[in-house]
Amino acid sequence: MKVIDPASTPTKDLHQYLLGAVAPRPIAFASTVDKQGNHNLAPYSFFNCFSSNPPIVVFSSNRRVSDNSTKDTLHNIMQTREVVINVVNYNIVRQMALTSIDYPSEVSEFKKAGLTPVPADLVKPMRVEESPAQLECKVKEIIPLGESGGAGHLIICEVVRMHIHEQVLDEDGKINPHKIDLMGRMGRAFYVRASGEAIHKIFQPFNVPGIGFDALPVGIRNSTILTGNNLGMLASLPAPPTPEAIEAIRKEPPVQEALSADHPRRALHLLAQKELAKEDKAKAAALAWLGEQV
Repeated sequence: MKVIDPASTPTKDLHQYLLGAVAPRPIAFASTVDKQGNHNLAPYSFFNCFSSNPPIVVFSSNRRVSDNSTKDTLHNIMQTREVVINVVNYNIVRQMALTSIDYPSEVSEFKKAGLTPVPADLVKPMRVEESPAQLECKVKEIIPLGESGGAGHLIICEVVRMHIHEQVLDEDGKINPHKIDLMGRMGRAFYVRASGEAIHKIFQPFNVPGIGFDALPVGIRNSTILTGNNLGMLASLPAPPTPEAIEAIRKEPPVQEALSADHPRRALHLLAQKELAKEDKAKAAALAWLGEQV
């Protein structure tokens, strides 16, 4: 493996290694205003949600590596202690990219990017109307993380009001990931679109202990067919299949055919893999455990 020593790696290179590995990252499209009334809009991908009670989101505005200078967003927040964090979906991602240009502080990125400013309810910065969700925030704390180029300023924000476009909600009022169509940031110039086939569900009850990898029979753990993800699904079961379940599965025609194959365990594991693709872990387990009997 390539070994990276932060102490001896140039900051610009270390920055890209970190961003390439810690990805995808959500994008905070931060709207701020200075005391003269100049509005600023800038994207930050060092961003996430850290608490729901109180509702806390955190992002970092880093010093520029080139000249160690800080950004208008940070200056404005230091003055007003307020920010609106707008989320970025596919429809506005190229407009968002425009706002990463270093315009003078008196220039409005809203105008340059063709985005619509709308007043917030409880803070002075404007919301981005085109953003599907907008978080009005009061800044609780700003933590400098260093003094050199590349060092971040951790901006801890309390959400005091949230606005969500209704067209991204399901019938039950919850955000639909396909409708909100969010964008994430990768390393360098790469982004990811979080919708369509990129989204899938993983059902894993947190309050029911799974049997774990160590309880899987050796033949299953060492399968040349079942992947680590497949084994993870089997290991999440609360109990191995019962002898009755294993015997019941033996009677099905596809299983009889697999048992007659040249490599019956391999054939059974292929059947189990198909059932796992359909999220039928119980049937897959019966097939896999049946393979231990051949």
